[in-house]
Amino acid sequence: MVDLHTHTNKSDGSLSPSELVMLAGQKGIKHIAITDHDSIDGLDEAMECGRETGVDVIPGIEFSTAYRISNNADISNEHGRTAERDVHVVGLFIDYKARDFADRLQDFVDSRVVRNEKMCRLLQEKAEVDITYQKLQEAYPEAMITRAHYAAYLEENGYVKSRKEAFERYIGDHCPCFVPREKVTPEDAVRFIHAGGGVAILAHPILYGLGKDTLRCLVSSMKEAGLDGIEAIYSTYTSSDERDIKKLAREFDLLISGGSDFHGVNKPDIDLGVGKGNLYVDDSVWENLYERWKSRKQP
Repeated sequence: MVDLHTHTNKSDGSLSPSELVMLAGQKGIKHIAITDHDSIDGLDEAMECGRETGVDVIPGIEFSTAYRISNNADISNEHGRTAERDVHVVGLFIDYKARDFADRLQDFVDSRVVRNEKMCRLLQEKAEVDITYQKLQEAYPEAMITRAHYAAYLEENGYVKSRKEAFERYIGDHCPCFVPREKVTPEDAVRFIHAGGGVAILAHPILYGLGKDTLRCLVSSMKEAGLDGIEAIYSTYTSSDERDIKKLAREFDLLISGGSDFHGVNKPDIDLGVGKGNLYVDDSVWENLYERWKSRKQP
């Protein structure tokens, strides 16, 4: 069994890297990728635990990118303007210790810090929330702060009754305290991952709510940039979804990837390795991706 999409408490998961790897070992998962959002902070710990427990840990990352959709796209655009979707790109087998990769990633992380400071100020001014970026960091030490942490903070401190309410009232995409951050494009992420020696995967494409034509345009553009694979096996997919994405993979000669997108208690209905109970990623999925990575490393 394989799981190529998981998160630790170094981004928005609830388990530490070592706890996640040990859980993988208990569940008989042979190969597991740690793919925290825009972060490699948990990889050293995970790799060490993998060596101690015999679990093959694949160093990875998940980039948040912005995909711009034109007026003639086959999705609704109520304002008649160019729309934008948040698209995630997973990197597998990355050389996360390479200096150039780490430096470029730090620039990307710095943009997240600026955005978080702005969101804290808006929550203070518009919602009278007693919050600062420092308080967020103290509440969730060593985590890469995301909107999930804001939602948890608001709920835990009594400003909302649920994390869902936090997004609906304050920090959702069109809410008064939301600040978009500087993002790379999906194509930029592919090139970034390749520069770090990794294999680039378009994550959970069904979740973006794109029409078939728009999704094909996205995949085509990313393929031109060097996209290696697409996440065709995923926790929330129906059988029809999986068939459609596998068909798209064949059309663009892409490898198949798959994973649970495990977050621990932050996504309680998603279990490691099995998703909602019907997820299964075969060893051959890992083998094909590994062969692609290995072929790139050969002179």
